[in-house]
Parts: sequence; structure tokens; C-alpha cells
Amino acid sequence: MASPPRSLADTRRDQIFPVLTADEIERLRGFGPLRAYASGEALQRVGEPGHGLTVVLNGEVKVTRRDEEGASWPVTTHGPGAFLGELAQLTGRPALVDAHAAGPVEALALQPHALRALLVAEAELGERIMRALILRRMELLEVGAGGPVIIGPAGHPDVLRLQGFLIRNGHPQHVLDSDDDPEAKALLERFHVPPGEWPIVLCPGGQMLRNPGEVRLARCIGLVGAIDPERVFDVAIVGAGPAGLAAAVYAGSEGLSTIVFDCRAFGGQAGASARIENYLGFPTGITGLALMARAFNQAQKFGVEMAIPDEVVALEPAADDGPLGLRLASGERVRARTVVVASGARYRRLDVERLADFEAGCVHYWASPLEGKLSAGQEIVLVGAGNSAGQAVVYLAGQAAKVWVVVRGRGLEASMSRYLIDRIGSLPNVELVTECQISALEGRDGALETVRWRHASGAETQRPIRTLFCFIGADPNTDWLVGSGLALDPSGFVVTGGGAGPRHALEASLPGVFAIGDVRLGSIKRVAASVGEGAEVVAAIHAHLGERRAAAVPVS
Repeated sequence: MASPPRSLADTRRDQIFPVLTADEIERLRGFGPLRAYASGEALQRVGEPGHGLTVVLNGEVKVTRRDEEGASWPVTTHGPGAFLGELAQLTGRPALVDAHAAGPVEALALQPHALRALLVAEAELGERIMRALILRRMELLEVGAGGPVIIGPAGHPDVLRLQGFLIRNGHPQHVLDSDDDPEAKALLERFHVPPGEWPIVLCPGGQMLRNPGEVRLARCIGLVGAIDPERVFDVAIVGAGPAGLAAAVYAGSEGLSTIVFDCRAFGGQAGASARIENYLGFPTGITGLALMARAFNQAQKFGVEMAIPDEVVALEPAADDGPLGLRLASGERVRARTVVVASGARYRRLDVERLADFEAGCVHYWASPLEGKLSAGQEIVLVGAGNSAGQAVVYLAGQAAKVWVVVRGRGLEASMSRYLIDRIGSLPNVELVTECQISALEGRDGALETVRWRHASGAETQRPIRTLFCFIGADPNTDWLVGSGLALDPSGFVVTGGGAGPRHALEASLPGVFAIGDVRLGSIKRVAASVGEGAEVVAAIHAHLGERRAAAVPVS
């Protein structure tokens, strides 16, 4: 009989809970004051803003997590030399676990800004601490602790929507299936929640939400908060895909005050890739979500402010040499000396009737482990012939019983990398259907039951299929720029470079506005190229800010 898989805490405990030496603690003393805690006093509570890193000098601290019923379960006990904290403490977001003093405790208290300064100033020690913070978040994700509890039928479209949103944002969550769990069903009945308001979400702070939107849920659990309306950022980046996150890392590391916006989650289309195998430095491949999560954490380490999910709806040009403005869907306004447009692209949708009826739970535009689980043992259809489609096919073939790959062209050679074509050709449960288009989707109550596709000959195939994946490309996400005066090409891509004056190749038609990644006209649609543009644009921003400072100095 196979042994059960070992948890992260079992295999990497020394890295998750390292104990600092006396010399290392001495190096930390300059980053925060001493604090004393009485026996039983809380050092942190679930749902309350985190206080940064707490290093235990004397005494013991018991760390516990709460289950879906509010009961406490032990995580670990920190003694002298150990420290409290996980990734939430980098930015002061709400804590995901509780911590109480087990007797009198003396500790060093490093506020979030001091913790970030430590990570930069003390490279070797900072690496150990950062690794522990990341692994602790991974352990919480593994057990689903510290985050909201979603209660509803497991396959319900809105359960999948909220679960996918939290997974894409690297936030713990736990789902209680009201079809199988008597207590979950009882909760829905106790709160008199009709099916039209399923699911309910129990937030760590005690609030209950009825089928919330992503932004409302994010604000409830502290993923986003209010933005200081008086602050003028050096850089505002719209889009948290590879280009936007690269620009954030380089801008933050070079001391520029930076804020990043994205309307859904970090990672963009790259974050939805099941496996990226041709990105420099990862010979065995890496999931898009893992790669983008590293970039996201790296940017926060350098003090970048993340407003995700927070949607930018308009760019407001500068007036009288003042800052540029961004108007948010929330009604807030943000001011910045420069704006980087990295808003990427929107997934193209199939032109087929009733598509919207099934998009919440049966039609997917990425292939994460959640979608893989939904496909397990099923017959599925995937539409698309590019690299993203190929990566998804390879991943999903390991879960599904059968994968039908439907493409309009005569094959994959014109649009897919050779290594993916060869791998797909070796998969026994994948069947390529060429010169075909999806012609109809059938089902009821939001559940897909049948997919039809029409061949070039006019013949039609019908299969009993409950899950469809769509990877047919994307269009530039630039609707929010209409009316700003920024030059777009007829297809909606941002025009950069050229024009009068010594403009940088990445600068758009408005001074101080730059465009990078897939949204820019003429860009190479690859992760590595987007990351390169993210690094390059920061040099252009420095030059622009330098010119503005020089122009502001009066000539004597």
C-alpha cells in the first residue's frame, strides 16, 4: 500500500520554522523595538492587520489556526530565536493565524516597512526569513487555513468562481460542499439562504457574505484597502502580468515609489499557464502561477504597493505639468508622475450561442489545478492552436480521460512550438480535430451537457461533454484608455516610440506614459520579452523623471 503524501511541514520543517542564532538576533535589534507581552496576550489575531515580524527573545508563543467551525488547532510553538509571520506581514495585511503568549514573552517587533528593509539590507539572513515566510504561506494554502470558508455545492459556478479567484491570488480558502457536508447544508438553511444567493462566504473576521463579487470579497479579507489620495507615486503600473510585475520589481528595487493595479489577480495570462518550459533558467519547467507568485512576492519585498483586485477605468492626462491621474472603478483617484500601461489582453470568446450560460463553471480560459480537478476522468474539449493551448493540452491530458483538440486550421505547425506538438502527438488520450469550429453548446441550469463542432465538409460531431477550454488568443485590453488622448492603432494596441522629440521606444504619445508587454503595438508575445520590457521601461522612467526635475530647476 502506498504511503500517504507527506505534508510540507513534514519535509521542510527546519526551513519553515528556523531558529536564529544569537549573532543573527543582534543584527536585527536595529530594525525594531523591544516589546513585552503578558501571559495569554495576543501577538496577532486572524483577520486583524499584521504587525510585521515578531522575533521571540524570551518565553514561548503558541500559534494556532482556526477551522471552518472556529475551533483552534495547534500549528507550532515558537521559543527564543524563532519568529512569527508569513507573507501577509510584508505589507501589514490581516493575519491568517492566531498567536498568544504562553507565559511572559519578550520580543523584537519589526513593522512591515522595517521587515522589508531587513530583507534588503541583510541578504543572507533576509533570504532565510523570506523563504520561511513563503513556505508558511504554502503550508496554509496546503491545509486551507486562515482564509475564508466558501459554503455551497462543490460544482456550483459561483463556488468555482470564488475558489479560482482566491487560488489565482495565492490566498488560502476552504470549500464546504453543502451537498455532502450536513453542517454546511445546515448553515445554508439556518441563514435562510435561497439557491439564488449561493454560495455564502464566511470571512476570517466574522463577516458573512452572500455570493459576493471578487472585489467585495477581497475587501472583506483585506486583500485590498483604501489608497492615500494625497500621495503622488513615482510610478503607477496598470496590469500585473509578467511585464507589469517585472517593471514593479525593478522600479521598487531602485527606490521609486510604485503601485500596481490589476482587476482580477497577479500573473495575467502567464499566470494561467499549466507549465512554462521555454523560460530561461527553468530547464524542468515551472507553472505560470508559481513563476508569477515569485515575482509578486519579490515586488512586495521592495515595497511595491499592490492594489489587486482594483480596476482602473480611465487615464487622466496631466494638467499644467502636474501628475497623471488614474480613475478606479471604486471611485478613488490615484496620482502618479509616470504611468506604465501593462494591461495585456482579454481572452477572446467563442462566437457561439449560449456561451455566457456556461462560462461561470463549465467554460474555462486557463488550466490551473482547480480546472484539472474538474476534468478528472472526463471527456473534455479544448479549442486553440497556440502555445498556451498546447501547454494546457499536455497538462489536462494527465487528468482527463479524453481531450479533443479542435482547431480551425489544418494543423498545429503554424502556431505552436515543436516541442509541444511532439509531446501532444505522443499522448494516447488526445485527439486532434482539424478544420473544425464549435457550432453549439447545450445544457441547462448553467451545466454544460453537450458540445457540437462542425467540420469543413459540413458534417457535425456531437459529444457528451461537461467541460470546455478556450485558448483562441486575446485582444488588447485598452478600453479604459479611450478618451485619454493616448494613440492606439486600429486594433487597439498602444502606439509607442516615433513622433517628434527624443521619445523612448516604450513611451506612448502622452508624456510620462509608457506601454510594455502584449498591449504594446509591435511587442513580441512571449513571457521573456515582456519581462525584458518591464526592466527596460524603468530606465526610461528614470530619464523622464530626471528631465522633469531638470526643467523644474530655475536658471540663475
